[in-house]
Amino acid sequence: MMQPGRTIARVARRRAGQLRRASDHLRPTPPIDRIVDDADTYWAGRDDPAWESNAHWRSGLGEEHWRTVGAEHLAIFGMFAKALDLPAKPGVVVEWGCGGGANAVAFAPAADEFVAVDVSSDSVDECVRQVALVCDTPVVPLPVDIREPERAAGGRENSCNTFICLYVFELLPSVEDVKRILRIAERMLVPGGVAFVQSKYHTADWRPRAYKRDYAHNLSEMTSFGIDEFWSLTTDIGLTPRLVTLVPENHLDNHYAYYALTKDAW
Repeated sequence: MMQPGRTIARVARRRAGQLRRASDHLRPTPPIDRIVDDADTYWAGRDDPAWESNAHWRSGLGEEHWRTVGAEHLAIFGMFAKALDLPAKPGVVVEWGCGGGANAVAFAPAADEFVAVDVSSDSVDECVRQVALVCDTPVVPLPVDIREPERAAGGRENSCNTFICLYVFELLPSVEDVKRILRIAERMLVPGGVAFVQSKYHTADWRPRAYKRDYAHNLSEMTSFGIDEFWSLTTDIGLTPRLVTLVPENHLDNHYAYYALTKDAW
């Protein structure tokens, strides 16, 4: 039998959620510049106790989950690479949104060079440090301005074989921000190169409500896509979507869609 205290607590939580959703419908969404400012403030600082976890640092996720992130992503990439008959090694790898190096330590050992890109300079430094613990692959640190991400691609056109962007798109304030990153991927990839990217997908039965007024508490639900929507979007940008696989749920969150996109050879 449910204890009275637990019943009251459950009802209170449900009521709080209902009030929050009602408030969300009544209050206007702030201008996009405000949301970008909130995102910049969040990632530039480290005041939130969950910051290291959200940035996928080893100290934030814990050893087991941190290593699982990279291992699972490397396995998905390997499946894509085999299906597309890609080279055995990823060549020069750019990771956009490297965080604390969870993916980097899995991908860098086989790379010719690893470019660590992030809006947080602390995360870039941590990523470089973690890679150095597992291999001697050269790592290029590349902090990026959240408002001018295109500057990071300056002078690096047609320079990488593999472009990785994972657990990033859902954090971006808008669909247009996602498009900007995909355009950067298209610029940086060599002809025939591959972009391994992930977005949160929504369906007719599940679509996250982006509470854009409170970035710190809702950062993983800023932007999502229908699978066909994202597929068409990448085509419009000049990349060719080749494969997609879905991870409905894992130890971090849910509704993940992973894509292999290629840049056409000349």
